[in-house]
Amino acid sequence: MVNLLTTLLYDWTNGVIMMGVFALVVIILIGVLINFMTKKNKTDN
Repeated sequence: MVNLLTTLLYDWTNGVIMMGVFALVVIILIGVLINFMTKKNKTDN
């Protein structure tokens, strides 16, 4: 039981994967936002 608990506490693989997925989603959302902003700017001209 103690070995399982320490393995879960010190296993960073899941956290690193979740941070990577979160960063990827943020980058995609920023790209979509920039895309919408540039499309709106082109239609105004």
